[in-house]
Amino acid sequence: MAVHKLERRKGLDLFLHTPGGSISSTQSIVDYLHKMFGKDIRAIIPQIAMSAGTMIACSCKEIWMGKHSNLGPIDPQVNGIPAYGVLREFKTACKEVKSDPAKTPIWQSIIGQYRPTFLSRCENAIAWSNDFVREQLTTVMFEGMADARQRALCVVRGLTHYSKNKTTKTIFISRSAKNGFECKTYRRRKRFQRTERRHFPRPHFDGASLLHAIVDEHALYEGN
Repeated sequence: MAVHKLERRKGLDLFLHTPGGSISSTQSIVDYLHKMFGKDIRAIIPQIAMSAGTMIACSCKEIWMGKHSNLGPIDPQVNGIPAYGVLREFKTACKEVKSDPAKTPIWQSIIGQYRPTFLSRCENAIAWSNDFVREQLTTVMFEGMADARQRALCVVRGLTHYSKNKTTKTIFISRSAKNGFECKTYRRRKRFQRTERRHFPRPHFDGASLLHAIVDEHALYEGN
C-alpha cells in the first residue's frame, strides 16, 4: 500500500473493496493509516467491504456508500470457519445431548473434528474483533459524543448478532442506521461515480481483494 508518499495533511479517502481478511492484518493496516493520517480518513465503499473490510470502515471518521454498496457482519474466521457459527453449534450440541443422550454419537462425530483449544481460539477471535471495532468507533467516528461508548456498543451488537445476520449477510446503506450508525451516500457525486466506473467496473473480485487509496484534499466530494 503506497500511501507513505502521499501528502498526509490532506487526509485520506480510502476506497475499500474486499471480502475480508485476518484480524491481525486488519489491525496492522488501521494502525498504519492512523499513524500516517491521524483520524482524517473517510472510507468509500463502491461495492462491498465485508467482515474485516467493515472493521476498517468502522475505523474511519466517515463511511460513504452507494445504494448498491454493502458492508458485512463482523464475523471472524478461525481456520476459515466462522467463529460465531462454531460456538453456536457447540452450544446446540450441549443442549441436545443433555436433553437426549441418544444424539451423542451424532454430535460426537461433528464436535470431534475440533482440535483442542479451537473453541477458545474462536472466543478470543470474537473478543478481539469486537473490542477493536468498539474502541475504533469510540475514538474516531463517535469521538466527542457524550454517548460515544454506548453508540459504539450498539453498532458492535448490530454487526455481531449471529441470529440476525446468518441469513442477511450484507448491510446496505438503508440498514446502516438500524445498526447504530449512518453512512453517507455519494449518489449525486458525479466525479466519484466516474472514478467508480474506472476502478471498479465489475461487481466481483476475480479472486483478488482491492485496497485503493485516493487523496486529493477530498476533491471527490467537492462540487460535482
